[in-house]
Amino acid sequence: MKILVINGPNINMLGLREPDIYGKQSFADLLALLEQTAQEESVDVEQFQSNHEGTIVDKIQSAYGCFDGIVINPAAYTHTSVAILDALKAVAIPAVEVHISDVDSRESFRQISYAGLACVKTIKGQGLEGYRQAIQYLKQIR
Repeated sequence: MKILVINGPNINMLGLREPDIYGKQSFADLLALLEQTAQEESVDVEQFQSNHEGTIVDKIQSAYGCFDGIVINPAAYTHTSVAILDALKAVAIPAVEVHISDVDSRESFRQISYAGLACVKTIKGQGLEGYRQAIQYLKQIR
């Protein structure tokens, strides 16, 4: 099983960016968690991060026919990007949306998730552990 993990804007700044909201673990810690989870679950995981919406759309489109599942944290694009929603719908690869923080307890605009409309599950407020849960869920439903 091949899983693509996509991270949106500012996820590369984990540990520095609002640690009271996103925690003190770094982006390198996230990458290590993904690698460890891939080994434990016997799946192939490719990680991709971009601060650019179009690049994320391109990566989703390139996943067609190559990946069995997508884990996506669109970050700020969660609440604004119909383009990411449309790309997820177009490729029709089972996707799980992940949010490190509990977006339900934050600002009202964070309650809107366009990308989530194309996802089979959303995991929020579990910190980096949400990524592990998303990979395990995708493995379970395949």
